[in-house]
Amino acid sequence: MFSILSMGLIIMTISFIVMLLASILSKKTIIDREKSSPFECGFDPKSSSRLPFSLRFFLIAIIFLIFDVEIALILPMILIFKISNWMVWTTTSMIFILILLLGLYHEWNQGALNWSN
Repeated sequence: MFSILSMGLIIMTISFIVMLLASILSKKTIIDREKSSPFECGFDPKSSSRLPFSLRFFLIAIIFLIFDVEIALILPMILIFKISNWMVWTTTSMIFILILLLGLYHEWNQGALNWSN
């Protein structure tokens, strides 16, 4: 018991020291005008380097992430099919898929899936 606690304390101490050193060494002391400019090649840009971000692209990315996480949640359900109760497994799967389909239907009605205006 004591060896586990001492090893945990040693690991936490080493982690703290490494994070402290990284924080101290990564501080920028000199603010360089060229490094803070959008281009480091020496000339001023002709137009703004900041382009407006498309909200439609953001919504599509969020929908992709939701369905990506959904796949990560469905795969373990397939693996536990043999060892679980069939009725509970089916009910849980259907509720999960129904929630996802309702979310997709809502996004479709809101127009988040339309690429052209």
